[in-house]
Amino acid sequence: MDASSTTTMALRVSSSSSSASSYSSFKPNKSLPFKFSTFRPPPQPTPFKSLKCIQTPPSSNPNPLKHPPPPPQNPGSASPFSCSALTLSSQTSELVPLKLQTLISEFQSLLEPIDRVKRLLHYAALLPPFDDSGRVDSNRVMGCTARVWLQAEMDEEGKMRFAADSDSEITRGFCSCLVSVLDGTSPEEVLRVKTDDLSSLNVGLPGAQRSRINTWHNVLVSMQKKTKALVAQRHGTPPFEPFPSLVVTAEGIQAKGSFAEAQARYLSPDESKVGELVNVLKEKKIGVVAHFYMDPEVQGILTAAQKHWPHIHISDSLVMADSAVNMAKAGCQYITVLGVDFMSENVRAILDQAGFEKVGVYRMSNERIGCSLADAASSPSYMGYLEAASRSPHSLHVVYINTSLETKAYAHEIVPTITCTSSNVVQTILQAFVQVPDANIWYGPDSYMGANIRELLQQMTKMTDEEIAEIHPKHNRDSIISLLPRLHYFQDGTCIVHHLFGNEVVDRIKEMYCDAYLTAHFEVPGEMFSLAMEAKRRGMGVVGSTQNILDFIKQRIQEALDRNVNEHLQFVLGTESGMVTSIVAAVRSLLGSVRSGGAEINVEIVFPVSSDSVTTSSSSPGLDSVKLVMSYYLSYLEFPVGRDVPSTAAVHPVHT
Repeated sequence: MDASSTTTMALRVSSSSSSASSYSSFKPNKSLPFKFSTFRPPPQPTPFKSLKCIQTPPSSNPNPLKHPPPPPQNPGSASPFSCSALTLSSQTSELVPLKLQTLISEFQSLLEPIDRVKRLLHYAALLPPFDDSGRVDSNRVMGCTARVWLQAEMDEEGKMRFAADSDSEITRGFCSCLVSVLDGTSPEEVLRVKTDDLSSLNVGLPGAQRSRINTWHNVLVSMQKKTKALVAQRHGTPPFEPFPSLVVTAEGIQAKGSFAEAQARYLSPDESKVGELVNVLKEKKIGVVAHFYMDPEVQGILTAAQKHWPHIHISDSLVMADSAVNMAKAGCQYITVLGVDFMSENVRAILDQAGFEKVGVYRMSNERIGCSLADAASSPSYMGYLEAASRSPHSLHVVYINTSLETKAYAHEIVPTITCTSSNVVQTILQAFVQVPDANIWYGPDSYMGANIRELLQQMTKMTDEEIAEIHPKHNRDSIISLLPRLHYFQDGTCIVHHLFGNEVVDRIKEMYCDAYLTAHFEVPGEMFSLAMEAKRRGMGVVGSTQNILDFIKQRIQEALDRNVNEHLQFVLGTESGMVTSIVAAVRSLLGSVRSGGAEINVEIVFPVSSDSVTTSSSSPGLDSVKLVMSYYLSYLEFPVGRDVPSTAAVHPVHT
């Protein structure tokens, strides 16, 4: 909602004082652990007067969720109890916008940043602290720089009651403001508030600390999650089944669900098989590059072998080829590629360009190892798309790396073509528009990624020029608005793996994991992309490549380690589950670096998979993949280095 509509609502509500019931007409459930006090309409005609609250004496109520005070006998007199919200009647459904606008105006009326911070500290003093029974992990809010605890209940009249606390006075002030707006309101009113509605709550913190500002948003999201759960409980609605997950600690791994149990088994492979593989790689000087999306059982063996043979690397597509060059420089005579055909082609081409034509490149099968995106890029409809591009002035084709060399070469014959990855696609497109301001850019073949790029750029039009410059220094709002009509994307190409992240999965995430860290590959459908982008705006999400996802998880864990307080971090893995091997390895490495006696950090990796996916994945035999990897390398034992590998062997040379 914009400021003008909020103000209109506020004025309409304030003009009818009869719509607000008196405090004495509201009788809270005696078991409710919240405090109440009177709401008095502002004496001035303007609705932008700050709300008055009376601070609780420090010793009167150590935990507002355990020791509710008696209601005041005279609503018109001063009360010794804290004010956490207005009391609403059924006729005051527009009171939340009024309260929110009043709060916004209160801070905006203070011109000096130090005065706004002082006002925030004033609100912090009004919030009754929790005792130790309230400061528990189950009440923690993720994504806040300081520790925040939140409790919620629904009273007899169906109103939401909130209480919050923090170990930071600044953060307590944030929490107090939100509680003052939403405590005592209906579930519908709580869920109607958007994080964007809080964007005007600028309290002028020194250094414009975004992590502090995100507290507004993350506490709100946690309030809404608890509200949904209480509404479902009140209505007798069965909760969603939780997604399978792995919980990684410094001591080990706990699997939740059969799908996660299968993943966990692959993380501790047979040491004899690992040793056998390492011996072959060392003897024959073989380097291994594999994609994050390889099966977890395959990655489990490779990750274990990597400790004994450094020339094994698991990464996204482009880095696979760069790693192969480094392996060739280190003396590897062969590079084996675990991935689809275009990845093997990329490795071969990059090695040739680097002067390592004599280094052999091998793939896993003499059968075609296809990819739905690569297939889409070689379809007649894509050829028609390129023909249309060739007829437009100043056209540039930006093709996703997940396509064959033949497709790239053929496309370049029709329209100038450059290649991008999921990690650099946005920068590639923005830079192209800088160098050719009147360009028409044609992206393909991934339709989801194309739509997501457009959505991201449209969101950039709502940013300030300074925020846009952080993404690309040569762009501003005007340039982004100007380029959007000249950005085209192919409409008929999808990754079959990321296509699974559709409405069913998104609905469950919204209900059960909206307060968790959300990760999404650029190839996911728009619903999942939008969810992750919303989380990203409040510091709780990432959208990008597999490497971007891994880096984000590592960064958040390192931040938790630096804070050195007990935490449970929950990450929803919005990409193929095979990536869990690299994530778990990174998490183990980070947690293992903590000195004994440090904080206890638990990292939960959630697999947002449908029931069908769980059944299929957990029942599929993993041994076949392991055998394939072993035969892939052990076949070298039969042939001396330097001889051609026969077509009956498990590995097959790649030529350009």
